[in-house]
Amino acid sequence: MSASGARKGRLAIVAGGGFLPLYVAEAARAAGENPFILRLRNEADQLWDGFDNAVIGVGDMAGLSKLLRANGIDRVVLSGGVKRRPAFGEIRVNLKSLIKLPMAVRTLLAGGDDVVLKMVIGLIEAQGCHVIGAHEIAPDLLAETGPIGAVVPTDDDLRDIARAAEAAEALGRLDVGQGAVSVGGRIVALEGVEGTDAMLERVAQLRAEKRISQRRKGVLVKLCKPQQDVRADLPTIGRSTIENARLAGLAGIAVEAGRALVIEREALVKAADEAGLFVIGIDRGLQGETA
Repeated sequence: MSASGARKGRLAIVAGGGFLPLYVAEAARAAGENPFILRLRNEADQLWDGFDNAVIGVGDMAGLSKLLRANGIDRVVLSGGVKRRPAFGEIRVNLKSLIKLPMAVRTLLAGGDDVVLKMVIGLIEAQGCHVIGAHEIAPDLLAETGPIGAVVPTDDDLRDIARAAEAAEALGRLDVGQGAVSVGGRIVALEGVEGTDAMLERVAQLRAEKRISQRRKGVLVKLCKPQQDVRADLPTIGRSTIENARLAGLAGIAVEAGRALVIEREALVKAADEAGLFVIGIDRGLQGETA
């Protein structure tokens, strides 16, 4: 049988927190897949009763390898948030990943998110599986160029978008975060390990304390890191992003077209339009790594 005619194995979705894993699983099922859900312990927060699923520890490579073999998995999607890295005592390896253990421990202790994700991809592929991006399963989630909703940015907003995009790109090169907020041309917040929603809560607090402009609204920009492997952790926005941007007094949100995910799109657009916030996809022309 030719390679093109060979029967594909099963798809596994490693599910962290948030709605993204569920959207990816539903898209996979609609495409004729029967996805197996690997729920990350203390991270996955959706109900998976309608799917074959199992719980796996974040650092349990040995258990992961057994589940991949037992369920005929040949492709893996990483999706959803992970708030905590595994402690050394939680790391369990098999023979295929043992040789990479010293590197893995150093990376977990000192590496940025992108470096850690590339290591995780390498460990999974050492088990004989191919890691693919969530956007390959659910391409409809990708942001497109231009407004996503009825509200459009003003000239002042466009200047804030350009300023925040410069900051987000620099932040990404350092493998620190993906988002930045500009208010009146001033960078007032950069995303760290706390994530976008917590960063926006800081902006709301700064505004309440009158430490940033009360007259100018500002913009959140989220970009893919320039060196990022696009198979994992694409910038993502959802309804909570809109709500937190509203509470922070922002005018809107810009994300990278083709390299950011928009989940709960219908509800997101409705919430943004009602709040008078714009959501827009911008083209930065950046090329991320895919392998």
